[in-house]
Amino acid sequence: MHPVLFKFGSITLYTYGLFVGLGFMVAVWLANKRAATRGVTSEQVSDLFFVVLVASIIGARVFYVVLNLSEFTSDLLNIFKIWNGGLVFYGGFITALVTAMVWVKKQGLDLWNMADLLAPPIALGHAVGRLGCLFAGCCYGRECHLPWAMAFHNPDSLAPLGILLHPTQLYSVFSNLLIFVIVLWIDRKKRFKGQVFWAYIFIYGLFRSFIEMFRGDFRGDFFLEILSVSQTIGITMSVFAAFMLVRLSRQGNHG
Repeated sequence: MHPVLFKFGSITLYTYGLFVGLGFMVAVWLANKRAATRGVTSEQVSDLFFVVLVASIIGARVFYVVLNLSEFTSDLLNIFKIWNGGLVFYGGFITALVTAMVWVKKQGLDLWNMADLLAPPIALGHAVGRLGCLFAGCCYGRECHLPWAMAFHNPDSLAPLGILLHPTQLYSVFSNLLIFVIVLWIDRKKRFKGQVFWAYIFIYGLFRSFIEMFRGDFRGDFFLEILSVSQTIGITMSVFAAFMLVRLSRQGNHG
């Protein structure tokens, strides 16, 4: 793959950063399209996404650094070089979720209405952003010899070179696209506010936990020597999402 898209003098455009930025723009675009039918202004959507962007980048990078401290002990400045790859979705998601909830409440907006509005755009934007992982070589898979296995040859790649690996980055792209389609369908059929958002969390946690089994990069310490950190978080969030779906359904918070 191609971690660096092009260099022009001292200017370098990293493919990872490009796709993360494109994913964010796609999510904002779709959220604005959906906002018009839900009593939310485009300014409110843009402000919320700015808050989410800052919080998610900080949370995702901090989580990655904590899990991979050995990469940064020799040069602490590398902590800030996020364009080289190294963002953990769950770290960014949890940080952004808490920050967004506080912001939405302060703005006097309907929390679950906003959450349902944002779930499909987040899924689609995440799919686009994951393409950046493929080009950078991060989040790579275990060695395999299946017909769709991929090998990385670019010396700037973060993946092991010349070894056939599970294309876990593509697994993530396709799973997020599938989640996007599913939550859009749920959105048309939903019976209560919050259903779309918590369905997204439930499905994503399951998909992510499954894909983790094929990852080959360092996954942090394992819970009970079975589950990686991301699997543990994913399963926990899926269980909590199932609880919230049942709770909100019984409350009859119709949207």
